[in-house]
Amino acid sequence: MTSAAGTDADSDRRNVSDAVGVMVLGACAVWPLLSAAGRDGRPEGVLLAVLAVAAGYAAGRMSGSLWPVAAPCAGALAGLASAVAMPQVATGSRFTTPLGQAGAVAALLVLAAGCMCCAAWATPVPALRFGLRTLAAGIAVTGAAVGSAVGCAASAAVLLSSLAAGRMSRRGAGLAGLALTAALVAGAVWAVAANALPAGLTAALTGPLTERRVQLWRDALHLARRNSALGVGPGRFGELSGASSATVLPDGRPHSAPLQQAAEQGLVGVLLLSAAFCWILYALWRSARRTPVVLTAGAALTALAVVAAVGDALSFTAVSAGAGLLAGLATARPWPAGLPRS
Repeated sequence: MTSAAGTDADSDRRNVSDAVGVMVLGACAVWPLLSAAGRDGRPEGVLLAVLAVAAGYAAGRMSGSLWPVAAPCAGALAGLASAVAMPQVATGSRFTTPLGQAGAVAALLVLAAGCMCCAAWATPVPALRFGLRTLAAGIAVTGAAVGSAVGCAASAAVLLSSLAAGRMSRRGAGLAGLALTAALVAGAVWAVAANALPAGLTAALTGPLTERRVQLWRDALHLARRNSALGVGPGRFGELSGASSATVLPDGRPHSAPLQQAAEQGLVGVLLLSAAFCWILYALWRSARRTPVVLTAGAALTALAVVAAVGDALSFTAVSAGAGLLAGLATARPWPAGLPRS
């Protein structure tokens, strides 16, 4: 009787997290339309990203229930193939480091490593687990091979975090640490944009970030301060940013997800982006999957948040869909033993 009651309680908590997710994603879809109204905004890109996250999450929930090992493996291989193929079509200065598709390549490598590590924790076969972790290490090596130092380092960090997750018994503390990490990075980006750091530290950070990126961030923060309520409208940053228009091949983005939300959708947009990330961590906390799987997925999604905070990653549909897929795989309800799957 106690077991049945515990199962019902777990099911109720997961239903709550699902309901919260529907509300958060719904708000993320509605607000860009309101922000764009009467301002010549273009909310289609944001709507496509929300749709990609929702579709990926649904696919992850379904496939993760039926094939807890095969599904994340397939997702990892798809993400790796996309990351490897992307630089081949990315020619010209628009797509080279530090701007352009470099952030998307790093994000796809991170998601691929996260999926592979989740698959490793899902299998009960030690030899297969070792092989899958070896493949995850190969993904990090691939990052170096395609010229993505950030992707290589972030993928390696996900693998190490996954190994450490096996020694943690309480997922709440781990997820809280991941949330704090994402918040600190976002705060640091905001401080750089506001020129609020000491001069020496700002100069040290400007080197690896590049002057062009920092100037884009400052333009975004300036627009956000002038239009704190609704923002300037989705898709309009490139029209109003002097630094963006001065670029040889401008892409119209500030290359920072929080600052892009602040500039184009105002304070509410930033709160919705934060709410979406917090909802994913909450869903992971309530997930019925094993703690190492949950913390591995959380580490990969946090690494993605860090990449998106300092680069242009979430503007690519493949990245948004991959993030939703990984979250869905890590929150999928295991299929009860003995029940038919068709």
